[in-house]
Amino acid sequence: MDLRIQRRLAAEVLNCGKHRVWFDPEALEEISTASTKQDIRELIEKGVIKRKAVRGVCRSRINRIRLKKRKGRRSGHGSRKGKKTARLPRKRLWILRIRAIRKRLKDLRDSGQIDRRTYRILYRKAKGGEFRSVAHLNAYLEEIRR
Repeated sequence: MDLRIQRRLAAEVLNCGKHRVWFDPEALEEISTASTKQDIRELIEKGVIKRKAVRGVCRSRINRIRLKKRKGRRSGHGSRKGKKTARLPRKRLWILRIRAIRKRLKDLRDSGQIDRRTYRILYRKAKGGEFRSVAHLNAYLEEIRR
C-alpha cells in the first residue's frame, strides 16, 4: 500500500518531517482513502496519525569519558595535543620549582645546616636557574661538603 502522499500531507499538517509521521497499523485502509489535508486533520484528531517525538542525542558515553578524565585517566601521550608547555606553561613550572627549592633552603637555614651567608649565595644561584630541582640542590650541597 503506497501512503507516500498521505505521509507528505501529514508531515505538512503536523509541521514536521516525513520520518516523524506515525500511522496506526490497524487503520492503514482508512488512511489510504484520505486525499486532502482536511481528511488528514480529521485522522489526526481521531489519533490514527500522530507526530513521533524528536530523537535526542545520547550523552551517556560522553559523560562516562568525562568522569574518567576527572579521575585523571585518558591523559596519555596519544590523547595530548599541543606542546608540553601548552598543558603546563613554563612560567607555572618555574614557579613550582623555585618555591620548592626556596622552601628547602629555608629549612636548611632554620635547622642550622647552612649559615645565612651560604643561604644567600644559594638563594641567588636558585634565582639564576642553577638548580633543576630540590634533588639537584641536595646533590650540589653534598658536593660542596666533601
